[in-house]
Amino acid sequence: MAISGADNESGAPLLSKIVDGSVDYRNEPAVRSSSGGWRSAGFIIGVEVAERFAYYGISSNLITYLTGPLGQSTAAAAANVNAWYGTSSLLPLLGAFVADSFLGRFRTILAASALYVLGLGLLTLSAMIPSDCKVTSCSPPSFQVITFFGALYLVALAQGGHKPCVQAFGADQFDEKEPEECKSKSSFFNWWYFCMCFGTLVTLWILNYIQDNLSWALGFGIPCVAMVLALVIFVLGTRTYRFSIRRESRSAFARIWNVYVAAVKNWSVSASDVADAEESHVLISHSRSQQFNFLNKALVGTNGCSLDELEEAKSVLRLAPIWLTCLVYAVVFAQSPTFFTKQGATMERSITPSYKISPATLQSFISLSIVIFIPVYDRVLIPVARSFTHKPGGITMLQRIGTGIFLSFLAMVIAALVEMKRLKTAADYGLIDSPEVTVPMSVWWLVPQYVLFGISDVFAMVGLQEFFYDQVPSELRSVGLALYLSIFGIGSFLSSFMISVIDKATSRSGQASWFANNLNQAHLDYFYWLLACFSFIGLASYLYFAKAYVSKRLNTV
Repeated sequence: MAISGADNESGAPLLSKIVDGSVDYRNEPAVRSSSGGWRSAGFIIGVEVAERFAYYGISSNLITYLTGPLGQSTAAAAANVNAWYGTSSLLPLLGAFVADSFLGRFRTILAASALYVLGLGLLTLSAMIPSDCKVTSCSPPSFQVITFFGALYLVALAQGGHKPCVQAFGADQFDEKEPEECKSKSSFFNWWYFCMCFGTLVTLWILNYIQDNLSWALGFGIPCVAMVLALVIFVLGTRTYRFSIRRESRSAFARIWNVYVAAVKNWSVSASDVADAEESHVLISHSRSQQFNFLNKALVGTNGCSLDELEEAKSVLRLAPIWLTCLVYAVVFAQSPTFFTKQGATMERSITPSYKISPATLQSFISLSIVIFIPVYDRVLIPVARSFTHKPGGITMLQRIGTGIFLSFLAMVIAALVEMKRLKTAADYGLIDSPEVTVPMSVWWLVPQYVLFGISDVFAMVGLQEFFYDQVPSELRSVGLALYLSIFGIGSFLSSFMISVIDKATSRSGQASWFANNLNQAHLDYFYWLLACFSFIGLASYLYFAKAYVSKRLNTV
């Protein structure tokens, strides 16, 4: 199957029917009526739903498996979860590089899906190995530990190739130069996240129950089957897909790298030489060229870059301040599958006399709030905002992200207050030294912080996806989405580092650590207040840099 090729050479009569810059599965110019759009996006969204079902089937309850069958302490398990999640979120940089430079997004998705099935199969095998660990003092078989973590990071590698390419490939099915498809592309990011969270919701209610009450092997095996079905669905849509074509012989990576290298080589050139080079290139967007002036030196000399290459390099560099200031949001985001879950395990979770809700299932309220709020946002809030702002997205992408960061700050404040109440309840009932006894406080007290997390995701998470897709060169859109994911990778590593440092620092004086195994003696509330402070500082920094940001396209951010 050919999925890359030369530029469109079709005749003029068919020009309006052909999607510029895209080919179909036969390597012929893509025809608008028979390719792309929501039909193709449907197949691609389907594979993403299955992938998220599989991924969250592992990640949402991972801390329970680590502290149960693998016998790890709460702090060690939380650090391991964050380290794995961080790796999973950074590996998309590698997957995106491979896709945009060598294999293309379609082939990378196929390879990653196959690797996913292998990793999930090995994970199921590891869970079938007998283990008698019921408390944190046991030592599971070495072969089980090695197989489990090997399979776990194989899944992370597969997700690294899958995650950035699937969403970019889905967005590629809409032509941003055609007005109606341009609007559909903006809605695509909303409904993409809606469907993704629907898959997550099913995971949290079904798989977590199976894992906690029936079998971990079955709980890992079902996602493996789901990924096999997802791969079949994805292949079925091949005839309808649009494949982006490269217009230059050099990849975008090479062009951008050439700009940075040329700027360094010309570091000592005079200001007059740079001015002459700028004039010779007829800089139309002079105000934009004033950002990162040191890169303008790359225009000088016989081997200097072109104006387009310079703007490509600057567009990537302009993302750095936004990327950095969103890291605290990612640190906050990392808490829901770890400490929030452990908190829930200590509280009253009975729904009926014979049924208790799994503590990991509480994460479903994040997905549920997203599933409910996205249609409201897309069908009500955006049209209302559009009537006032006259912007396609209603509000700008940067405004959307900032709103999400603010809501995450509120979520951490509420989380700290709820944990303070939980600790007080445990003290009032004399349960400080009785971690095995359920604290007589309903687990539903945790719901507001989960709901705020979900609404925050609708703004910040979807906004970041669209922003990093939109603001990079078209050939680097997989990398753009990988950069968005890397925010959460680095954020998870920062969370893991903070937990390790705080755990050691707070347990030195003989007192219980903030993250003690007995959460009734711990102080998660202190940790949440600390994160709330960091979140407020991060929001202020973000607003400063967002105000100064210069968009790749006017009126989009």
